[in-house]
Amino acid sequence: MEPLTEHRPVNGPVVYGLLRLVRVSAARQEALRASLVEYCRSHELQLSGVFTDRHSTSEPESAAFTGLLDVLVLPDVYGVVAPTLSHLGPKAMAAARTRHIERTGARLLLARRTHTAPRPTGLCRVPSHHRHPGSARVLDAES
Repeated sequence: MEPLTEHRPVNGPVVYGLLRLVRVSAARQEALRASLVEYCRSHELQLSGVFTDRHSTSEPESAAFTGLLDVLVLPDVYGVVAPTLSHLGPKAMAAARTRHIERTGARLLLARRTHTAPRPTGLCRVPSHHRHPGSARVLDAES
């Protein structure tokens, strides 16, 4: 007799982390990385890697972000997790990067919302493994 599904190890949806760590202490870097790991653990997501921007730039393209976009088109990748929207860069850059992520069909999940960030509309409460280009939604820890 086969064990019930609840008794089998099941991998959660695959996500990749994104951190923007410009002039940040080693302790802060570790705390941010740990926050992504904990968020993924508590939401049953499989954190497969973390891409880190370490240089300040005004352009949306960077080695870390380009690498992130490359893995988002792989099969079975659910989305991107970041501590806050600011990890995508300043407002204009974050908006451009969000559009790039949306074009891959991946979800953008935020571990923490800032008080100034508007609450996203149309939150998806149950992860869907079926992605459609242009259907990305920003999800937060309250969803």
